[in-house]
Amino acid sequence: MRHNKKFNHLSRKKAHRDAMLSNMTSSLILHKRIYTTLAKAKALRIYAEPLINRAKNDSTASRRVVFSYLQNKYAVTELFTNISQRIADRPGGYTRILKLGNRLGDNAKTCFIELVDYNEAMLASKNERAAKKTTRRSRRSSGKKAEKPAQEAPAKVEAPVKEEPVKEAPVAEAPAKEEETAE
Repeated sequence: MRHNKKFNHLSRKKAHRDAMLSNMTSSLILHKRIYTTLAKAKALRIYAEPLINRAKNDSTASRRVVFSYLQNKYAVTELFTNISQRIADRPGGYTRILKLGNRLGDNAKTCFIELVDYNEAMLASKNERAAKKTTRRSRRSSGKKAEKPAQEAPAKVEAPVKEEPVKEAPVAEAPAKEEETAE
């Protein structure tokens, strides 16, 4: 029986699945974004996020634990030097999955999986939206009824300004050119 065994086996044996997820996690750490299928990305997120979370505590023990999973010293160095500084104040959710559509060959669902703090385009648009959000007002009231002034002043009516018609200057027509016929 397979009670409470919820992770995706990805049609692979354990050794093959662990090697694949280890390599994908190393690639994600080194390149900050990888292109893969949706099922692999979801399995990778479950595999990679605890390792990324362990990088917050830069100790020899945590480096050894992460290296035992990744078997790539360049990925471990990158994780504990650059990535750990960016994720220091983030409580979780270090990866983002962006769905792309179906692959042409086998119609598999494809996506990008990326580290959240490294997508500069999304970070820039997020800052712009935050700036717009402060200036934009909602159509709904804030729950408080606006107080009406005790007396409304009558609207000031201005006399219409009489506009004079614009006189157009006569345009001199250019003399028509006579076409010369070659005989």
